Amino acid sequence: MPNATDPPRPDDGAPAPDGRHLTAGVAMLATAVAVVSLLVGGLLWAVALTGHVFGAWHSAESLTQGLVGAAMLGTAPGLFTVGGARAWHEVRSLVLPLAVVLCGLFTVSLLNAGSLYIARGGPVVPVLFSLGWLFVLGLLCVFALITLTWQYLTPGRPVGPSAAPLPAWSKPALAVLGSAWLGIGTGLLVRPGFWSGFVPWSVGRLDAQALGVWALALGVGVLAALAEDDLGRTGPALTALPGTGVAFAAVLACRASAVDWSSGPALSLVAMVAGLLTAGLGGRVLLARSPAARPREISGT
Repeated sequence: MPNATDPPRPDDGAPAPDGRHLTAGVAMLATAVAVVSLLVGGLLWAVALTGHVFGAWHSAESLTQGLVGAAMLGTAPGLFTVGGARAWHEVRSLVLPLAVVLCGLFTVSLLNAGSLYIARGGPVVPVLFSLGWLFVLGLLCVFALITLTWQYLTPGRPVGPSAAPLPAWSKPALAVLGSAWLGIGTGLLVRPGFWSGFVPWSVGRLDAQALGVWALALGVGVLAALAEDDLGRTGPALTALPGTGVAFAAVLACRASAVDWSSGPALSLVAMVAGLLTAGLGGRVLLARSPAARPREISGT
């Protein structure tokens, strides 16, 4: 029992969360990436909708850059909510995929640096954009590694039992969805020359690996949410999924003429994008109906 002379703690009056406290560095990282994603992702997405090609490297088809921009734009709302969380386990199903994206895109950009406009030359705007792409990605990648190391070194308490477990009927579908994104992402990253043949539009090596990074991150995010088995711990990820699905669908609809819709991969892609949208919207509905959605109301905050 604390003594009357003990100094008051900053969190007196509020229960300490289970697990590790969310560090300020992770919240700052998520907000910074969200802002960059809105600006850069929105630009890539909007330009691709018009059918023009714009990006840090030359792409045979604007659809590729549009999907990269759509992924950035769609995840931004979820990233903005990270700072409102108290504990690490409430946001890790979104932040860990974020680290995959930052480190993955920076790595494939370096490995294919000869394909960037800054190396091959071209119009001034794409050259400057490719320079900024590499510089900002490098900074954010280093920042992510530092903040995640700091986060995992932060002491914490054991995480309590799940307050709002996933419905049993949803788990097989989430496992298939996450494995599908994880599998195609790994293939595009490791063997882009082979797996790019399964992409139903024209892509180059850097195109394939950039798409692979995002596919891998989406797979990690879905499977991480499945491993959490708690709707209350996946709020930011559930916010990101619907927006990403809608942004993907808009690009595919506007650039439908570039896609070989008669192929199996095209139909699989439609199913996987629909899966993201369904998982996100369905998860939000279930979360709103669960007890995990009302902890702040109960505590009076």
